Amino acid sequence: METDCTRDELPANGSVITPLPAGTRLLHIGPHKTGTTSIQGALFEARDEMARHGVEWPATTRHPMEAVLAACARTGMMGDTEPTERHWERLLERVRATGRRTSVISSEFFADAPDAATIERIVEQLGGDRVHVLVTLRPLARIMPSQWQQYVQNGLRMGYEEWLEHMLRKPPYEKPNPSFWHRHRHDRLVERWARVVGPERVTVVVVDERDKGGLMRTFEALLGLPIGLLRPVPDTANRSLTLAETEMLRNLNKEFRANELPEELYSQLVRNGAVMHMKNTCTPGPGDVKIGTPRWAVEAAAEIGAEIAERIGGTGVRVIGDMRLLSEMQKPATRTEGVPRITPEAAAQALYGALAAAAAAPLRHTAAAKSRTVHQTTSKELVRVLGHRCLKRLRLR
Repeated sequence: METDCTRDELPANGSVITPLPAGTRLLHIGPHKTGTTSIQGALFEARDEMARHGVEWPATTRHPMEAVLAACARTGMMGDTEPTERHWERLLERVRATGRRTSVISSEFFADAPDAATIERIVEQLGGDRVHVLVTLRPLARIMPSQWQQYVQNGLRMGYEEWLEHMLRKPPYEKPNPSFWHRHRHDRLVERWARVVGPERVTVVVVDERDKGGLMRTFEALLGLPIGLLRPVPDTANRSLTLAETEMLRNLNKEFRANELPEELYSQLVRNGAVMHMKNTCTPGPGDVKIGTPRWAVEAAAEIGAEIAERIGGTGVRVIGDMRLLSEMQKPATRTEGVPRITPEAAAQALYGALAAAAAAPLRHTAAAKSRTVHQTTSKELVRVLGHRCLKRLRLR
């Protein structure tokens, strides 16, 4: 498809990507599920070596999530620490401390910036005309299952196919997750940022799943770094959940909401306890069922991808990679008619993770249940009592 874009190819295809001018502040805005965690891990791991080549990583962590959430006026993940303006100010102080050197800031939550005024403020505070925006893209059919299970990890209770119905077939396509199309209508995302910084300061990179090192090499080329400096960092905590694991968590979310437990408890015991430990200790095997997207949704995603590619092509931004990949029909993951079953090992590790995150000391009887044994207490009341008691101990710790 011919467009008005300035076209470059990934280094693997033989052409050279012109490095950005020295002193650029490269702002990678994601969006979610486009290789962001992988590149953030590589950049953070190589920060000292990058500095020797004139490129700074201002953040003190792999992902300055709280700072960016605050900048975009977004709340944190369910039950997590509430982002504050001070988080953002601390990041800005470190960015300014890089002086005239090149620097790179990466967070997929920049894609959640709600409007032009917010984008203008972010760009101005990060250096104004020194800012160059980088957007990484993947086909929607690959993003949808990953994004759904990520929403489940933040408390979503809706099943995958019902969620797809809402996202693709039920106007205005905003329930239950209005953030999805704000992030993943990629043409509009590019247009929002290009209107503020100008198309000449926006680069779109289409990630090619067949070229495993392509994204790393593209960042190296743009930043003027030696080939091979950025390397993938193993991160089991970032792996996607299997269908069975996601369904287990989704049903847990239902119980959690039904018993009106505090959101802070969800963050501590479920997301950062049970789920994190299960991810770190259990590797999915060939028998585990992946999240399968129905063909109608794959076709709908391909149609939207074609529209996205065409509109981005008319913006005048630089595109690295093959835009046709965005509308390519993706083969759905293998689906099964059977009920997904979580392995005993995964269930045990999830349970252990929750227990390890909770206070180790036994819980005392509360006033509500003091005169009754556990067997005489309703399950709903018992869950609520245990939940609030665990939360109290976690706060004390």
